[in-house]
Amino acid sequence: MEISFLETFICSAFAACFAELCTVPLDTAKVRLQLQRKIPTGDGDNLPKYRGSLGTLTTIAREEGISGLWKGVIAGLHRQCIYGGLRIGLYEPVKTLLVGSDFIGDIPLYQKILAALLTGAIAIIVANPTDLVKVRLQSEGKLPVGVPRRYAGAVDAYFTIVKMEGVSALWTGLGPNIARNAIVNAAELASYDQIKETIMKIPGFGDSVLTHLLAGLAAGFFAVCIGSPVDVVKSRMMGDSTYRNTIDCFIKTMKTEGIMAFYKGFLPNFTRLGTWNVVMFLTLEQVKKVFLREVLLD
Repeated sequence: MEISFLETFICSAFAACFAELCTVPLDTAKVRLQLQRKIPTGDGDNLPKYRGSLGTLTTIAREEGISGLWKGVIAGLHRQCIYGGLRIGLYEPVKTLLVGSDFIGDIPLYQKILAALLTGAIAIIVANPTDLVKVRLQSEGKLPVGVPRRYAGAVDAYFTIVKMEGVSALWTGLGPNIARNAIVNAAELASYDQIKETIMKIPGFGDSVLTHLLAGLAAGFFAVCIGSPVDVVKSRMMGDSTYRNTIDCFIKTMKTEGIMAFYKGFLPNFTRLGTWNVVMFLTLEQVKKVFLREVLLD
């Protein structure tokens, strides 16, 4: 027995929004670390403002208050409601479309990866404006003291960006965002699907909370390892308008900071994505069971 696409969308959007609420501070720390550039001092050393995930969280809380850790939460919820609902909700239908409705047996991994790549790309094309506003709001805290903030909140940010930069500006960074979200979505959904399927074949394991926990952590790890470089480029392009395009951002970052710049914020990114995936998949599996019970009762 299966639930409808609309019910799957609602379950996915709810699970994604709940995971977002739990992990926004970690995402804010990740974005600040990714946007941070080397700051030269008189003696030739570099003194970064933010050091590590815990140090970044502490610095933000000290300088901006606890609320500073939750900047962009409204835009983040907007994003997850649309992006999370679509990318997860479309995954099973697209996967079925690729293999055919009469397919029997375990779906090949490459078909799962292709389905997740497609749904991730489709979802972020629709949700890009919410992602842009989220990054802009999260990057506000790095402005010098005394410099007025550009946006009063998420809704004001949408209107201000359209008024000052045009409607097309809402899709700034769409190229790296499609690349990043398609790749990360494939790493998350396909790996979760495959690992969950594998674990459930081990004697003593079943469709349990432990299985969901292990598969969710693995999905988060794969997503960060594969998606970090494009994630850094995406964050920089959305948070800083000085880059002409994706390639320009990539080359300038590589030239001035080296290849490790593309893995800035790796630990907070994994901490965030690992936690996010565990919370999201655990919530999703439980909420889907509620809908499934209602279907069976009907």
